[in-house]
Amino acid sequence: MTDDRPWHAHVTVATVIEQNGRFLVVEEFADGKRVINQPAGHLEQEESLTEAARREVLEETGYDCRIDGVVGTTLYKAANGVTYYRTSFFGTAEQQRPDAQLDEGIIQPLWLSREELQAREADLRSHLVLATIDQYLQGHRYPLELIYG
Repeated sequence: MTDDRPWHAHVTVATVIEQNGRFLVVEEFADGKRVINQPAGHLEQEESLTEAARREVLEETGYDCRIDGVVGTTLYKAANGVTYYRTSFFGTAEQQRPDAQLDEGIIQPLWLSREELQAREADLRSHLVLATIDQYLQGHRYPLELIYG
């Protein structure tokens, strides 16, 4: 049986936020397992990529943030066969809202160093978590003007 629907990639965003050598990540349930990920999620209709990134950071961590630039883009085929087109940003955490309701499945936000994340590599949702942080640390930081619209 073939699928007659047109193929498309799922558009997602992720944000690297560093503060004093630690990165804002989320511990969440995915496929019945506890994993660590960047604040990340799907683009919603009528939303810009930067709006999606800010929204996902707030919904998953409770932090308001400023999106400062672009780390890069990735085309990633997950184990479930879905292809994701991910734009990764970097930003700055501003204030944490104490009354923020986190998305379903989010356990807690965490601030972890690159070394702590490496030590928990088996807990990462995908290899993109460390790969994106490494790109950021290697200086892959581009202006928001790279994205039009």
